Amino acid sequence: MVLNASDSGWEESSGTDPIFLVDQLDDSPPYQVPPLSVWGVALCVSGTLIATENAIVVTAILATPTLRAPVFFLLASLGLADLLAGVALILHFLFLFCMEPSDWSELMISGLLVTSLTASLCSLMGVALDRYLSLSYALTYGSGQSRRWAAVLLLLVWLGACVIGAGPAMGWHCLRKPKSCSVARPLTRTYLSLLCSAFLVVVVVTLQLYAGICRVARRHAHAIATQRHFLPGNQSYASKHGSGRGFSRLFLVLSVFVGCWMPFSLWGLLGDASSPPLYTYATLVPAAGSSLLNPLLYSLRNKDIRKVLLQACCPHRHTQHTHMQHPVDV
Repeated sequence: MVLNASDSGWEESSGTDPIFLVDQLDDSPPYQVPPLSVWGVALCVSGTLIATENAIVVTAILATPTLRAPVFFLLASLGLADLLAGVALILHFLFLFCMEPSDWSELMISGLLVTSLTASLCSLMGVALDRYLSLSYALTYGSGQSRRWAAVLLLLVWLGACVIGAGPAMGWHCLRKPKSCSVARPLTRTYLSLLCSAFLVVVVVTLQLYAGICRVARRHAHAIATQRHFLPGNQSYASKHGSGRGFSRLFLVLSVFVGCWMPFSLWGLLGDASSPPLYTYATLVPAAGSSLLNPLLYSLRNKDIRKVLLQACCPHRHTQHTHMQHPVDV
């Protein structure tokens, strides 16, 4: 802080240089960049991997005119949200180990992380909703009206995520009131509690949608088995035609989803600023790790996206005019 002349006792006739006096008063030690640690390297590497793989997915979807079904819009939104999460981790590493952190950098990184994680979680709920609607209304879903519905849904998701993420920059932080901090500085405990409560609501709604998907899939399998004169008591049509494998994949997706998001959502509600930081890292790492797993579980499992990526890598072995599968297998 630079002092005025009247405040420092300097007089114009004295000939004393005020800058020298200010330098004497400013005896705070210069900022020391902390030494690079294993945690810092893991932070940078994970952020780079997350940003790279999600950038590939987003580019493949946006650059392919045939990938315009509602689910691909949702997968592009999911990839963009996870891409921003990777960028936020890289920025956090740069401000922590390469330059002096400041209040605005903390607010920017925390706001970017909140925005990306909120958009990612809501996009996952949108993917579950798309799968439910595509099974329940298989004959009409996928039309132009469905695409407009998906575009409106994504607009609402990103507007809501940006508004929520702007909370720290708009004053909902604890930089001036350390006692009000939550387990994730600089977010206040009230702000993080509301955020984690919303996360839990989204998780519950998503689980309900997947439960509805299971019910609809079982009804379809039973109806087909009845039409083909199979006896449900002897051999299940679902297991005979591979639906059991689909349910096992669905169980894997749900296990990863709940395992990544539930710990931090509960810890954000139960912990406070006096809680051990180790617990915060232990619950926040899986939430950020979901951004690394989402492309593998959702986008790269889709046959159409895999065909596009193989076409880009090996253009001579794959033709441009390939038959696009229905996107319900995401």
